Amino acid sequence: MKKTSLIKVIKPGQQTLLQDFGRYGLSHLGITQGGPLDDYAYSWANHLLGNSTHSPALEITLGQAEFLVENDCELAIAGGDLNAKLDGKLLTNWSTFPAFQGQRLTFGLPRNGLRSYLAVKGGFIAKPQLGSCATVCRDQLGGLHAGLPLSADDELHFESHKVRTKPIQMTFRYKPDYDLTLELRVIEGYQVDDFAKSELEAFYSQEFVVSQFIDRMGYRLNQGQVKPPSKEYLSEGIALGTIQVPPNGEPIVLFNDRQTIGGYAKLGCVARIDLPRLAQAKPGQKVRFVKGDLLGLQEAWCKWANYFGY
Repeated sequence: MKKTSLIKVIKPGQQTLLQDFGRYGLSHLGITQGGPLDDYAYSWANHLLGNSTHSPALEITLGQAEFLVENDCELAIAGGDLNAKLDGKLLTNWSTFPAFQGQRLTFGLPRNGLRSYLAVKGGFIAKPQLGSCATVCRDQLGGLHAGLPLSADDELHFESHKVRTKPIQMTFRYKPDYDLTLELRVIEGYQVDDFAKSELEAFYSQEFVVSQFIDRMGYRLNQGQVKPPSKEYLSEGIALGTIQVPPNGEPIVLFNDRQTIGGYAKLGCVARIDLPRLAQAKPGQKVRFVKGDLLGLQEAWCKWANYFGY
């Protein structure tokens, strides 16, 4: 493994994780997928550099991070606007940029969104565990140190490469607006028939709010309630985007680091193509649900997956 080039962590911020696209096929062993919560932004950061979709990049949550560039490199940022600067000069989001030895890259508090993705040409180098270097703290897997977030003095290695000085930017047409009210499309599951009709109508008519209780496992929504069925369920596998309704009636949308089985009542799943928008939502942001068209959403997801080479 080449270690001739590196970026050093000066301040890791609130939570900075090394992520590739995740580990799959291990749910039966209780191992969740991990990977970027906003896989749209993660994929664009790598795509702008010509990297493969599985190339390791950094997921920087809530900013307040600082890095020292020890060797010349070409980088890209995408996702939430965390006031990224290179030697104090504001960087363009959703774009590549050159960084040279001795320069300092900083991320401030979010202007919009919550998470920014930092990729390097060729991807950061990390030893995979169970086929992936995706960091899942709960499972103690991935990253540089057994599933731990990055810490001060960590070194992020990458292969030396030719640095382009002319930036490549994503067209404005594809840039999401993280400040808009979220409208999430729902693919209903078989348990939806167990909910009272009035509760299902309430679910689609209410406006929920992102609570303070959000992390990589899931987002709890409040200021709205859905009464779950009175029956008990056997625990079963949990899909990405599952909408669980616990006894208090506040829906929880489950994300990448979710538990692999659960027994709460489930209304269905948020469409995969809508999850990146929720992953960038701050506490207090409003959320509405609409019933989605399964075939149309599958077609949209396939186009997206084909474009990025999933």
